[in-house]
Amino acid sequence: MSAHPWENSYPEPARWDAPIEFSQVTKILDVAVAKFADRPAIYFMGMRATYGQLHALVARAAAGFQKLGVKPGVHVGLYLPNTPHYPIAFFGILAAGGTIVNYSPLDAIDVLAHKVHDSETQILVTLDVPQLAPQTAAMAKIAPLRTIVLANSTTDLGAFPLFANVGDPGAAEPDATRIDFADLLANDGSYVKHPFGDPAEEIAVVQYTGGTTGLPKGALLTHANLTAATNQYYETTKVTPPLLLEGTERTILVLPLFHIYALTSVMLLSIKYGSELSLHPRFDAAAIVNDLIKNKTSIFYGVPTMYTALVNYPGIGEMDFSALKYCASGGAPLPVEIIHKFRELTGISISEGWGMTETSPSGTFSPVRGARKDGSCGIPVPRCDIRIISIADPSKTMPIGERGEIAIKGPNVMKGYWKNADATAESFTPDGYFRTGDVAFMDEDGFIFIVDRIKDMLLCGGFNVYPRNIEEAIYTHPSVSEVCVIAVKDEYRGETPKAFVVLKVGAKEFTLDELKEFLKDKLGKHEMVAQLEFRETLPKTAVGKLQKTVLIAEEAAKASASTTGIGA
Repeated sequence: MSAHPWENSYPEPARWDAPIEFSQVTKILDVAVAKFADRPAIYFMGMRATYGQLHALVARAAAGFQKLGVKPGVHVGLYLPNTPHYPIAFFGILAAGGTIVNYSPLDAIDVLAHKVHDSETQILVTLDVPQLAPQTAAMAKIAPLRTIVLANSTTDLGAFPLFANVGDPGAAEPDATRIDFADLLANDGSYVKHPFGDPAEEIAVVQYTGGTTGLPKGALLTHANLTAATNQYYETTKVTPPLLLEGTERTILVLPLFHIYALTSVMLLSIKYGSELSLHPRFDAAAIVNDLIKNKTSIFYGVPTMYTALVNYPGIGEMDFSALKYCASGGAPLPVEIIHKFRELTGISISEGWGMTETSPSGTFSPVRGARKDGSCGIPVPRCDIRIISIADPSKTMPIGERGEIAIKGPNVMKGYWKNADATAESFTPDGYFRTGDVAFMDEDGFIFIVDRIKDMLLCGGFNVYPRNIEEAIYTHPSVSEVCVIAVKDEYRGETPKAFVVLKVGAKEFTLDELKEFLKDKLGKHEMVAQLEFRETLPKTAVGKLQKTVLIAEEAAKASASTTGIGA
């Protein structure tokens, strides 16, 4: 058996051993501008910016950030939805020499504050919308932010793509505590290009991830990691005859840009292709279908919940999807029935892949043409070596067809965790393979099938949700004695949190809505409990540890009985 059984599963002319270029991330945009300056780059709310216009705005952003003190070693936070401000600020920060820290609008204020403190973020770029403003104000009071760059959702976007011209050139002062985004851009675009070293050592993004316990950890993603991942994805789309053509495609970007899936797999790859990016701040099935059909969109990336919504959209079977060429899914396993239904309705086979924040997030892909296997997340991307190792003995590689933990090594794998040498050491094998915590098996053709997760992490609509965070929030309720949170199946989100609660003596039961009201300032929306059950006691091990496996088995039995009943 070959050490790389997946090589023969590659569709020509793509190759697993293809050369993968590493560079400064900004080079991806620079090359696209050289090729496609007059091509549309960004579409938002009926307005378009060309690659040339985007590049000019990025240069102004770089100059503005440098006036605020951004240089190598300075961390700048992006707390933004999918608006044109994100790509402008993203490339502007990197061009100025800074490092990006992504912040999720779904996070609770305590988590946001932790990330600001832990990452040493000095400047935060955000948007003045009701969904972000209260959290930004709270962060400014409790976190050591030096400057807040505030984008205006009305004046900025109303003048897009020329909104750099509406600012006051004298407004951006180095010691400013608050500055408008338009004023940040009010300059001639002249900035200092700092010397750039080894792309494998230069950090581009601190991307926070987490585990089932403890606070989120910052994955250090280098310029080499992000450009390698982009070029790996590019190689996997090569087929004969060509499917995707540079300078002609149109991509919907509705996945949140603060998530690594959207950042690399969609934004950076689309820019490399010279594709037009149609930005959507949130997922709305009607808006997505309209964009797909009316604007003849050729590429769509989503998560399973989005595809579930699309296949159930009224009248979708009668619509013309002839312009659609390529669809991909990640973030969570995609149900096979959704794959089949989507293909039946649109004629497109969804390409499913697997990856993690720590892998930038490339890892596996499903060939666009050729061999595909239901239930598989595909084969390793170019220059990535994947082993299935024994959970009990990580030095042992499992035989073909046997389950173990996915371990991955390649140019896309992170440098380590920010200020966390212990977690970094624990996450890698002695020979440099990253231990993912996902249980899977590999077949004789190199296709990987994920069957379980080692840790208790939930995947809710493509977002990682950590039970301990929810449990600790519920424990602050004055009536709660004990709580245990597990994942239960959800037809739309994949998984959703269910809380089992034991009340204190004499305390009265509360409703699920009352619990949600209590938790609304303690948890992100994606973490919110969806089901609640009261118990007299919770199962425990002999040493008194809460035994989640019993509750999980009980819920599985209930679900099985319910399914049996439906089919009877």
